[in-house]
Amino acid sequence: MAGMKDLYQSADWKKEKHAPVIEAPEKAAKGQPVSVTVSVGKEIAHPNQTQHHIRWIEVFFHPEGAKFPFQVARFDFTAHGESPDGPDTSTVYTNPSVVCTFKTDRPGTIVAASYCNIHGLWESSKPLAIA
Repeated sequence: MAGMKDLYQSADWKKEKHAPVIEAPEKAAKGQPVSVTVSVGKEIAHPNQTQHHIRWIEVFFHPEGAKFPFQVARFDFTAHGESPDGPDTSTVYTNPSVVCTFKTDRPGTIVAASYCNIHGLWESSKPLAIA
């Protein structure tokens, strides 16, 4: 039986439209806010249709030496063109791009996860140094 870690896929976001892109500084000052932007489909657009869309993005921070990561944020995307008239009949579509901010005193790794309703779970990571 596969564990959750075996279900996540990763790839270079410049070649794979499902991989979350993490935009954050490489280094932050101790205890100062770190702004993180995560998006899906930055280089190659991901469809945002009723039948095929990004459902959510989660952001975690795993401090160096800690056993578990901390969940920083979770964003659900709920508008994909659906309406009472049927699929893709609305003019409202959510864009899978988010910004969150957190503080830390320890270096570690920012991890982003996303879920495509057709192609499953995806993740990316980026190290964060503390000055």
